[in-house]
Amino acid sequence: MITEVIILAGGLGTRLRSVVSELPKCMAPVAGKPFLHYVVEHLQKQEVNKFIFSLGYKSEAIIEYMNAYYSMLTIQYSIEEEPLGTGGAIKLAATKATEKNVLIVNGDTLFSVDINKLSILHEQLHADCTLCLKPMQNFERYGVVQLKSDFSIASFKEKQFYHEGLINGGVYALHTASFLKEELPEKFSFEKDYLEKYYSQRKMYGSVEDEYFIDIGIPEDYERAQTELKINN
Repeated sequence: MITEVIILAGGLGTRLRSVVSELPKCMAPVAGKPFLHYVVEHLQKQEVNKFIFSLGYKSEAIIEYMNAYYSMLTIQYSIEEEPLGTGGAIKLAATKATEKNVLIVNGDTLFSVDINKLSILHEQLHADCTLCLKPMQNFERYGVVQLKSDFSIASFKEKQFYHEGLINGGVYALHTASFLKEELPEKFSFEKDYLEKYYSQRKMYGSVEDEYFIDIGIPEDYERAQTELKINN
């Protein structure tokens, strides 16, 4: 069971500036609490007990909040001096990981995956990286991930309108040592420069999880979260 997580929480939230100003995106208030609260609570319920926060923009707001409300947790902070991209942020934070495998989640997305299920699949397959994939219908905001019969990644398809497909939900199980051995630059995209570049050469798999999913990156979904998370929590 994977019990350590890197939470990517350095986003600027530029598309949310019309509704949330001067806050990191994950600290946007949702039903009276920062969105990050719902992410941390889900992870705690799934028995995750070590947290590494990858921070950048206004990191002090997140540190202050975590110290005030979650001082009982085992927390480390990985702070970018300049934007490193998702890959660079994960690479920097992964140097603080203490476990063989680490979870990666986004602080502005709640995907209520079964971490035990993900852990079992990842470890049984001796995977370098296992992606949690969300089945979705009638969408154009996301690209599509296709799987082979053995759950290995077959392809990544670009964003366009799809009637149905599996999207990358932004939750990963990552083999820490194998990732840190990769010859990757300091600044890079985890999605483009690691997943899409190496999926055919590394042990990368997909775990299909048809669970609750919301990404507050655009105002419409941020507003939807206000209602849905109030009802569900």
